[in-house]
Parts: sequence; C-alpha cells; structure tokens
Amino acid sequence: MDVTFFEDMSYFSSSDTALQGKNSFFEELYHGEGEESEGGEEAGGILTDPVETISSASPEAEAPNIQAPVSMAENDVEDTTVPPTIASTPDPQLPGTEDHSFEVCPPTSTSSNESNVGQYVLPNRITRGQSAKRYEPTLTAKSKYPVANYMSTRRLSKSYESFVNQISAVSVPNKVQDALGDPKWRKAMEEEMEALQKSNTWQLVPPPQGKKAVGCRWVFTVKHNADGSVNRYKARLVAKGFTQTYGIDYDETFAPVAKMNTIRVLLSFAANLNWPLRQFDVKNAFLHGELTEEVYMSLPPGYVAASPGDFVCKLRKSLYGLKQSPRAWFGRFSQFMRKVGYKQSNSDHTLFLKHQQGKVTALIIYVDDMVITGNDTVEMDRLQRQLASEFEMKDLGELKYFLGIEVARGREGIYLCQRKYVLDLLTETGLLDCRPIDTPIEQNHCLAEYPDQVPTDRACYQRLVGRLIYLAHTRPDIAYAVSVVSQFMHNPSESHMDAVMRILKYLKSAPGRGVLFSKHNNILEVCGFTDADWAGNITDRRSTSGYFTFVGGNLVTWKSKKQKVVARSSAEAEYRGMAHGVCELLWLRNLLRDLGFKLESTMQLYCDNKAAIDISQNPVQHDRTKHVEVDRHFIKEKLDAKIISFPFVPTEEQLADILTKGVSRKAFYDSLSKLGMVDVYAPT
Repeated sequence: MDVTFFEDMSYFSSSDTALQGKNSFFEELYHGEGEESEGGEEAGGILTDPVETISSASPEAEAPNIQAPVSMAENDVEDTTVPPTIASTPDPQLPGTEDHSFEVCPPTSTSSNESNVGQYVLPNRITRGQSAKRYEPTLTAKSKYPVANYMSTRRLSKSYESFVNQISAVSVPNKVQDALGDPKWRKAMEEEMEALQKSNTWQLVPPPQGKKAVGCRWVFTVKHNADGSVNRYKARLVAKGFTQTYGIDYDETFAPVAKMNTIRVLLSFAANLNWPLRQFDVKNAFLHGELTEEVYMSLPPGYVAASPGDFVCKLRKSLYGLKQSPRAWFGRFSQFMRKVGYKQSNSDHTLFLKHQQGKVTALIIYVDDMVITGNDTVEMDRLQRQLASEFEMKDLGELKYFLGIEVARGREGIYLCQRKYVLDLLTETGLLDCRPIDTPIEQNHCLAEYPDQVPTDRACYQRLVGRLIYLAHTRPDIAYAVSVVSQFMHNPSESHMDAVMRILKYLKSAPGRGVLFSKHNNILEVCGFTDADWAGNITDRRSTSGYFTFVGGNLVTWKSKKQKVVARSSAEAEYRGMAHGVCELLWLRNLLRDLGFKLESTMQLYCDNKAAIDISQNPVQHDRTKHVEVDRHFIKEKLDAKIISFPFVPTEEQLADILTKGVSRKAFYDSLSKLGMVDVYAPT
C-alpha cells in the first residue's frame, strides 16, 4: 500500500513526489474484529441480578446473597446504601463565571417640569473609573489559546483520524453512583459480578474476630476495537491492597510489569524488519490464580447482602489490587509459556522468546495485556490458539492503543504518543485553554528547598508528578523537568507547583508530540550519549547525569537522575555518568543476544568531557581516581574487551545535554529533532 507519511513538513522538500499522493500520514493497515459482550449465563449461588429489588432472604437460607440496591426510579423509598445521583446544575457564581446583569444601566427618569422639556438627560455612569474588560474568562467566552491551534488531524488518514476521535469521545465515570445511573456501565458491573461468581472468587461469611477486611472499589475503562469503535465498557472490581499487612494478608509479591525500554526495543526491530504487532487481552486474568493466604474483603460498593446481617467476602481466588495477585497470576502464566516451549529472557522476565528454524517469536506481558511480535507468523498463530485454549482471551488485532499509549504505523515507521493522556491531564487541571510555553523548565532555574517556602497541597502535587512520570515514557523532552520536580515530593512548595504547571503548559504547545521509530540501514548499531551537569543542585551540590541510547538508529532508552554522591570535579561527575551509560548499553547488548542478534561492532558511548575519556583510557591509576575506583575498573574492563568505546563529541552536538539542565529554546528544539521526536498532530 502506497502511504504518504508527512505532508507539508518543513524538513521535507516540496518537490518530493512521495508527498504528492492522495493518502495522508497513517494509512490504515489494520482491520480489527469486533468483540461480543462479555455477559455470560445467569450465575447462581451467592449473587443475584443487580437490577432486582432487595428481597428479604429467609433465615433458613444456606448462604447469603449479594445484590445491587434499587435505583430511585424503581422505588420511591430512598436507599441509604447507595446515595441517589444528583444532577449538577451550573452555578452562575462559580469561579470562572461572572454575572454581568448588574452592568445594565436602568433608565433614568426625567422631570416633567417645563424647564426640562425637550432636554435629554444622560444616564448615570456606574463604571466610571473602571477599565474596560478586554477578556472575560466566562463559560460562553471564546478562549484566547484554543487547543485546536496546537493540534490537528489533517495529516492523518481518514481511518486513523476516526480511530483517534473515537478513543477521545468516550468518558468514564469517576463515582459508582454515576455508573449505576448509566445503563451501559451498570451492565458492565453486572458482567463483572457474574464473572467473579462464575469463578467462585469468594464466600460470604460473618466478619471474623481479629481480622480486618480489605476495602474495594470499582474501576471503569473502555476497550476499543482496531478501528477505534467501542468494543465494550469494562468495570473491574479492585481490592484496596494498600491496606494489607505484610505477614498477615500477604507474603511474597511480584508484579508482571514489562519494562517500557524493552517494549521500545521491540518496536524498533518491528519498524526496521517489518515485524507484525498483535495485541491480546486476558479476561479477568487475576482470577486464574489461586489464593493461599486468608484474606477478607468488604462488600463491593453499590451491592448489599440479600440476607440480614453483617457479612464480608472471604476470598478464594486472587483479585485485582491484592499485593499477592500478580504473583499468583504470573506464576501460572509463566508455567504455561514454558510448557509450550518458550523461555524467559534474563534481561526482562516478562519477555518470553522462542527460536526455531532461524526465526524468533517474542511475547511481552504487562499484567494482563500482551503484545506478540517476531518474524515467525506461523508460530504466532499457533501461540494465539494455545493461549485461547488455556485462558479466556480477546484478540484486539494490530497494536494501536496500549497502556494509554497510541501506536500508529505508517510507511515511514511506527509512531508512539500519549495525546489523549495529555489532553485528559490538561482538562483535569483546567489548563486546556492556557497560554503554552516553549520549554518545560526555566534555564538556570533555582528550584530547591528553602526554610521560608510556602507549602502547597502535597497530595495534588504527588498525583500530578506521578502522572508526568508515566507520560515521560514517550516524552523524553520532559525527562529532566520531571526528574527535578520529583525531588520535592515529600515537601512541595508553591514554587515547585509552579514548575509542575510550567511542564503542563509546555505540553499544551504540542500535545501529540511523540517518538518515531523509522527504518534504518544498520539495525544492529547500538550507541549512546552521556552527559553530566556538575554540582547543578543548589541544595546539596550533587550533579545530574543523563543518557540517551539508540538501537538500529531509533531512540529506545533515556534517563535523567541526580547522582547519589557529591562529585569533586566535573570529570568525576562525567565519569560517574559514563558508568551509568555503560550499564545501559550492556543491558541492551544482553537483550539483543536473547532476541538472537549478536553484536559484532563496538558500542559507542559519546561524551563531551575529554578528562573523563582520558581517565577511562589511562592504564595508570592516579590519586584523582581513587574515589571512583570501582567505576574506573568497571569501565576499564569493558574497554579492554572492546565492548564499548568513548568517542568525543562537541558540547554543541551533545544530545544528552537536555537531560542534565535547562537549556535555551534553540538548543532544546535542535536536540528534539535529532532524537527522532516529531509531532504529526502539529497544525502547520
């Protein structure tokens, strides 16, 4: 299929015939199949239909039942278990709205005396001395900086544009009362309760003595088909595992969370070698794991026991949210994968590989979401059938939307971004119409902890920074700024919150910016850039180091982090940063070896400090290297084995400079273009 990648991009020649076709950026390459509803047979035993009214069970019943409370529409008697949903009415006096009715001047009555006949009397001016209002942030007023000015879908194909609009159009409820008032979400809750009952997840018992029940909550999400249409509305009952106590409610834990670095490496190979990308979802994955500990949970919100009395759920199967649930599920899943001939990678235990006849098949799992890729399509089809026979699976088609990350594939490569995630974040913080900023952090900033600082809302600050940390998985441009603001999570101030707001305003300038994995000639070329800012932290004078690494010409990993010790010289700070970069390159080397690719050339780590390079290559140890002796021997060993090399790069060409300090606008955007970051949603 002939696909045009970017139209009217500034760095492409206007005479390029490849840009003159009819098709636009992302030509649809996938045709996902729809899914049927998850509803099963009517379950019996401990649960009843949530839409039924509460009926008093007989005292002689063998086991108590759970059912949903009656909605106010079905019964005029108010149910105190689930408060009735109250529709909110806009308040004209809320912040951000103004009532201008008082600005209308009443007509002034005139005298009927003969002396005033024929004279016009001016009305009283009640706005005397007040400046005219040029901009009023009312609900009906137009925004000065609409988000449409910074994002457009004109470069997307019609099919992918439809997909993008579909995933942005659906909203999820935040409260269980709102979900119970919506038929589609109420049905999703019924299906989840039926699935829990079908698997015999719990048993209703009176509250035991000396045991504390774990709370639970509902989490709502929307599953999309490959074309962006709604596949199903999903409600999931999640236990509040943070209230569990070690040694009582759980012992060992493990979360089967794939490394995002590993996923990006697989995407780089998929772009270079044209590997297919398929996505699967396991229904109620954690319910497949057996629970050995004695755990009690409170009744699901929105549901009550049909029998009179106080009851709790004694869990028999693992449930989402429990600390031991991921371990139980992953134990069963990994055992099945080994049974069908797959091996776990030593570089990432959530990556399963199978080599046969010179071909490779890779499966990576993130809790219950799976991505399969490789060059053995026959084995991929076989694995899909084997998984479906063992677990209740859903085939989501080609990879398009994974963990809140939008994946688009076109002629020029694979594009990752978190556009919807950014827009949701800006909407929640009220910055969707804010004035954008060019850079995520000020140059020569002075962010630190001061004795007289004004504190801010710590919970709000931690939540925003946590969301920005997840956003940095596809936005290396904010990695340094997020690293700085995350240092004040325990005691944030207003200046720190202003820095977070600046990052959000920067995101407004390009909500759809992301990382592009394109096709290159040398797919086994591994290199990196490392840099350090000596004594850049004004609080403790520790240095900040950062690195970028590339596989097959594509950016796959990056990191910005404050060093743990104080460096006595810039060479020492750079040397410690080099050690971190070497560790990352060695991890990539081992991962490629697991995938079946052997590196024959030396991995290059570019550094802009000649003193640090000289120390690494000097066979004689000096007094100036005693305090970095471990790092020195580590780096020297890899140099002697010709695994790595340290070529010099001028500071002006050092890509990792934006990971260590705030830089100018020109230097910032020059680095972004070299890193392969593009914005296909840019309006111009």
